[in-house]
Amino acid sequence: MVLKVTARSDPATPSHAALTEWGLKSIPIKRDAFILDVGCGGGKTVQRFAALAPYGKVVGLDYSATSIGVARATNALEIASGRVTIQQGSVVALPFQDGTFDIVTAVETHYYWPNLPANFQEILRVLKPGGTFALIAETYRGGHLGKVYGMVMPLLHATFLTDGEHRNLLRQAGFVEVATAHVPWKSWMCATGRRPL
Repeated sequence: MVLKVTARSDPATPSHAALTEWGLKSIPIKRDAFILDVGCGGGKTVQRFAALAPYGKVVGLDYSATSIGVARATNALEIASGRVTIQQGSVVALPFQDGTFDIVTAVETHYYWPNLPANFQEILRVLKPGGTFALIAETYRGGHLGKVYGMVMPLLHATFLTDGEHRNLLRQAGFVEVATAHVPWKSWMCATGRRPL
């Protein structure tokens, strides 16, 4: 299923913040949710989740020690309260038990994952039954400006998939209720799927 989103984001909002806010509208976030943000970077999405789920817990995970340092500084108050944890790790082998999280997100990071089929299965593993995965991306092959990105992404050694390829990979990993949403005048995409009950 492909959803078309027609509401424009605020043009004054920085690109990734606006992209993330738009993508998060595709998933229900309960106030007590247990959430993992894979590839958390500087921790802004983790901070946003902590605000959206004030009675929940949020974990930010990143491969980069530098990003972990920035994310910890960004979320210092939330970490001190015990509601947020930032740790180093990889999507290749997520350091969590099966069925831990209500929501797992990946914002602008999956292009560089080493093995998307296996990595998606690893995300499925750590989701609770019925839990949601949301992959939020600024571009996909075939989207608006896709030809420009199509020249740049190979130079970055980045995986550049079509909408259909994203959906197929999620289904093959075992996700159900797979859907994608787009902003027609941008290359934005949010792909979602749920772990079966």
